[in-house]
Amino acid sequence: MTSNSPLSSAPIIGPVADAVRGHWVDRHLPARFRPYARLMRLERPIGWWLLLWPCWWSATLAAGAAGRAYPDPWHLALFLIGAVVMRGAGCVYNDILDRDIDGAVERTRLRPIPSGQVTVRQAVLFMAGLALCGFAVLLQFNAFTIWLGIASLGIVAVYPLMKRVVDWPQLVLGLAFSWGALIGWAAVFGRLDWAPVLVYAANIVWTVGYDTIYAHQDKEDDEIVGVRSTARLFADATPRWLMALYGATLALLAGAFALAGVGLLAYVGLAGFAMHLAWQIARLDINDGDGCLRLFRSNRDAGAILFAGLVVDVALRALMAG
Repeated sequence: MTSNSPLSSAPIIGPVADAVRGHWVDRHLPARFRPYARLMRLERPIGWWLLLWPCWWSATLAAGAAGRAYPDPWHLALFLIGAVVMRGAGCVYNDILDRDIDGAVERTRLRPIPSGQVTVRQAVLFMAGLALCGFAVLLQFNAFTIWLGIASLGIVAVYPLMKRVVDWPQLVLGLAFSWGALIGWAAVFGRLDWAPVLVYAANIVWTVGYDTIYAHQDKEDDEIVGVRSTARLFADATPRWLMALYGATLALLAGAFALAGVGLLAYVGLAGFAMHLAWQIARLDINDGDGCLRLFRSNRDAGAILFAGLVVDVALRALMAG
């Protein structure tokens, strides 16, 4: 039996290859809790940032459409908590299903389950606790939003299985990761309109783009273990695909902005977002794993640029109207 088997009697303790170095998880958290923090990727906040941005974008668009000066701070706080715990639950679920694959991939073999730091039973119980926290957050919204949130669970459940059967698992990830674009608007109006639907579609194609960059880190290992991805599918044509995907993202967001009646500063934010995406394509080297990881993480900043433009635009329009 290999030393990195989840059933090994001597767990392997060490930093996961793509973990953030010097994070507070490693510096301050008691040792017995660190595997659980790593299991939910607390040391890698980029995942919950990318889950959070569509929520905050949509909530701010809705605030502007409702004539408010700013998005509801309580909603923003709930979305933040929900993004952290539900992203964590999703990571635990993914690691439970992928424990054998992770043990065979250099970048992931030291994750808590394949390295033996956490048993499958412990991981299931931890995932259930996180999911209950997420459900408690969801219950703070109106009934339409609650049912809309529950409706996302089917997509979340099938995503980790898709990389075994289709070449576009990033598309399924986009369907799940972008759901907040619907939730943010529904939390304000108790319904859906075409503006949040277009934001949802924009986030789907944005997710396919940035997760393709991420997947280029693992394409050699993925080929060996039989995992499929858009990184393997696009190969050397990835920059051209990214231009199409990011171009569609911008077009869909512009359509959503027009339907929501935003002002000039929102489009300035969209222009800044576009420049960041263009920079990613220009800097991309699909054979540089570290560089791909840096570009993937930079999408946190891309999302922040767009959010800032929306917030300032909503505030200015309310001031001028008042």
